[in-house]
Amino acid sequence: MNFKMTENGFTTETKFGVLEISGDDNYGFRPYQLLVSSLAVCSGGVLRKVLEKMRMPAENISIEVKEVIRNAEEANRLEKVHLHFIITNSELDEKRMPRVMELTRKSCSMVQSVTDSIEVVETYELIK
Repeated sequence: MNFKMTENGFTTETKFGVLEISGDDNYGFRPYQLLVSSLAVCSGGVLRKVLEKMRMPAENISIEVKEVIRNAEEANRLEKVHLHFIITNSELDEKRMPRVMELTRKSCSMVQSVTDSIEVVETYELIK
């Protein structure tokens, strides 16, 4: 990836289009938003695969970022992200969900990348 400076931030071109990044959300995605998005979507994708492998494929998964805590005293450092998964599936076995969530956390490269620096809390609810 190559990033080019603009008047208000940076841009990069991807095969899906131009990604605008700026510290000011009037001009693009803020870097912390991209980090939170990476944590959420990586986890969601892994969750989907784990459910499929356990023969409980999700009909739908929504991810709500319930909380983001940043530390203003340390350069607005990201300290905590709470991801809440809403999983729709008429055949989910609730007893197996703790293992599903454990495997999801263990297999998500983005969550594993920040394990020692950002607290990532994952909760879920099931809709049948």
